[in-house]
Amino acid sequence: MNNKQKHLEFIQGVINRLATTSFRVKGWAVVLASALFVLMKEGLGGPPVALVPVLLFWGLDGYFLWQERLFRALYDHVRVLEEGSVDFSMDVSAFRNDWKQTWIGAVWSITLILFYGALAVVAVAVALLFNTIGKDT
Repeated sequence: MNNKQKHLEFIQGVINRLATTSFRVKGWAVVLASALFVLMKEGLGGPPVALVPVLLFWGLDGYFLWQERLFRALYDHVRVLEEGSVDFSMDVSAFRNDWKQTWIGAVWSITLILFYGALAVVAVAVALLFNTIGKDT
């Protein structure tokens, strides 16, 4: 049981790092979007400027979620292996057989759609608001 437990700990460590990185990406997306709102208030840029980083961070976060899902599948696979079959492999290529186990599937997950979709809507709304206010004065 010792080899299996160690292998599961290695996989869990990777999953934890990916989840932490995904959390940090979300934080940086909000910070950068906020900075762009300030620039838009000063009249520098519009909706496209606000949407570019949101879309880039959305794709990057989707990559980390995709990798996390693959390592969870590996964890599930190792969990049911016999002790003698544990080879400490971290290869996740065998688990890319489902639509949810793709980068696009991860990008279009409900959690990322809600987070980055809301951020994109706010970015466009703020850009339009600043654009409307700028034309009135």
